[in-house]
Amino acid sequence: MNIQRILKHLLVTDGQVGRTFGRSTMKKIEAAIKASEAEHVGEIRFAVEGGLDGAPLFKGQSARERAIELFSQLRVWDTQHNTGVLIYLLLADRAVEIVADRGIHAKVDSHEWSKVCREMEAAFGQSNFEGGVVSGVQAVTRHLKQHFPSDGHDRNELPDKPVVL
Repeated sequence: MNIQRILKHLLVTDGQVGRTFGRSTMKKIEAAIKASEAEHVGEIRFAVEGGLDGAPLFKGQSARERAIELFSQLRVWDTQHNTGVLIYLLLADRAVEIVADRGIHAKVDSHEWSKVCREMEAAFGQSNFEGGVVSGVQAVTRHLKQHFPSDGHDRNELPDKPVVL
């Protein structure tokens, strides 16, 4: 049990999350996702969570484990071509995880997603949250566009609006 991590998570407030990801920032992230999805048949979801609480926190749930859990809860897997991608930020840890559905995972190596995550985390380390997320969406877009280009029939299967948990 990491006491420092537990305190960090318990001290992150909804207000801090709201200030970090204000209305303007969320609109820009939503616009970036919408623009991205016009270029490929993939579906992108962005979720941010201030901190873990309860049993997951005390059991030491990692950002990766939480992202996989949310991939299911947010139904990112529920796309016609198995081309959903979740970009998840656990703000207390400043940790980013990308979970891709099996259709994408078969074509894009997890090392590539890890590179995108580390670049986003570097931006967050400089308090550039909006720029970090938007550039992360653009990096995901490049991979999806390469392997799953638009077929001209945009079917927005998942909401573009970012999720605050």
